[in-house]
Amino acid sequence: MIEKKIEISMLYDFYSQLLTEKQRDIIDLYYNQDLSLGEIAQEFNISRQAVYDTIKRTEKILYDYEEKLKLLQLFRSKMINIENIQQKVLTLETKIESNISKELLKKEIDGIKLLFDQLLNN
Repeated sequence: MIEKKIEISMLYDFYSQLLTEKQRDIIDLYYNQDLSLGEIAQEFNISRQAVYDTIKRTEKILYDYEEKLKLLQLFRSKMINIENIQQKVLTLETKIESNISKELLKKEIDGIKLLFDQLLNN
């Protein structure tokens, strides 16, 4: 459930402007503000079932947007590349301290450049 909550919150961050104001408000209150169905229903003067239906319908819309636009997938891919670059830089730092050859340093730097190119071109 926590993974879904995080995923919906991230999808909301990317696609909220494509939702109606009511959909944005209900998803924000439910997933980001952690209000219950009853509390949201009271806020909007609608039934708990209407809140539930809106949440489920909006979740589907968010997943549909992601299937077509893939912004979350792109974000995750870029984060993986950034983590890989960070790890390579830390490894390179260790190798520099151990006085490795210029050839090996150049090879490590080329690997980092390649990761940067992948990051920029995705």
